[in-house]
Amino acid sequence: MNTRPTLTLGLAGLGTVGSGLVRLLRENTEELRQRSGCEFRLKTVAVRDASRERDLPAGTRLTTDPAELARDPDIDVVVELMGGVTTAKQLITASLDNGKHVVTANKALLAEDGTDLFRQAGEKKTALLYEASVAGGIPVVQTLKDSLAGNRILSIEGILNGTSNFILSEMTSRGMDFATALRGAQENGYAEADPTLDIDGFDTAHKLVLLVRLAWGLDYPYTSMPVQGIRNLDRMDIDFAREFGYRVKLLGRARLTGEGKVEAGVFPTLVNHTYLLARVGGAFNAIRIEANAVGSLFLHGPGAGSLPTASAVLGDIVSIARRAHLLNSGFVQQVLPPASVQPAAEARSTCYLRFMVKDNPGVLRDLSGALADHGVSIAQAMQKERSENGVPLVLMTHEASAQAVRDAIADMLRADFLLAPAVCYRVMG
Repeated sequence: MNTRPTLTLGLAGLGTVGSGLVRLLRENTEELRQRSGCEFRLKTVAVRDASRERDLPAGTRLTTDPAELARDPDIDVVVELMGGVTTAKQLITASLDNGKHVVTANKALLAEDGTDLFRQAGEKKTALLYEASVAGGIPVVQTLKDSLAGNRILSIEGILNGTSNFILSEMTSRGMDFATALRGAQENGYAEADPTLDIDGFDTAHKLVLLVRLAWGLDYPYTSMPVQGIRNLDRMDIDFAREFGYRVKLLGRARLTGEGKVEAGVFPTLVNHTYLLARVGGAFNAIRIEANAVGSLFLHGPGAGSLPTASAVLGDIVSIARRAHLLNSGFVQQVLPPASVQPAAEARSTCYLRFMVKDNPGVLRDLSGALADHGVSIAQAMQKERSENGVPLVLMTHEASAQAVRDAIADMLRADFLLAPAVCYRVMG
């Protein structure tokens, strides 16, 4: 008999993210049970056109009236993925008023009108969760809310808009002008027909307002945020920046000053080419957080897209489902089953090997022979200039077991090939 509680969902919006959510609910059913202790039932989906055939779970009904989700006493969680401000706010307000939890990806609404909604959720003791509203699949909201709760946040800076980052990456790496790069973004589905929110920096500003709230518990008015986009950026400035060792990125940046004031804004920024933010290419997002205890953190990943954003939405839904459980391990079972452990000697990988050897003919042949005797083949070999400790010989192997490499090195030591212990590291990728 199934004794798991059921969490009933109402979904408003079946576009890119909504469709991704439906897919994940279907594909990750068992993982969701193990992580939440609940069954998830999608009861009703609000769409513009209910006459179109949809691929939905059996028993799911369609409606063209989003308010039905807020009124239905069976629905526990309303997931708002419609976008826009007016209708979405009405739905969220009614849902909270009726004691329902809400999950949304609507950064514009939360940045511009979030204060009243958060207050209402607090008064009703309901959840208003919004991981998907900032940086798509990157779990920055949860990181700031929970993981860094023991820290004092010092600063946040990040690439928060994939459209702008794609354009700048194309201008930097392929020498395109702005107009050509924008067309490429639109053709690849990274930019809307009207890209104003993205290229003029307003989308980044919406997200930065939410990050300021999470970092410092302060309500930064969206209308006070200084914003400069990339619409007028000339490629020659990107070229000059490169000559000086910099890359141009559209960054949202915020910090708390010594006087307790929030300094925040969105600007095209020259970033030193050695910094990780400078190396974030394409439509990806990245966020750097500086905190007094943990130091510097760097979060990187897809900032949009069907499944990455749906992943963030579903994470919030699971958080709501877990409220009645003490999931110290992150799973329903508090005592986890033992793993089936592979012996370390059987692990296989590519290896980096460095040997200090005598400068004698045939040394590479002898070392290669010792490796070959144990089934270890060489992918690359490099010999450096002689040092006072002998000649360093560097080898990269093809994939081999740890035991085979270990046995080959033992043979080399017995044969007196080596002047010093061998250096061996695994290679990833």
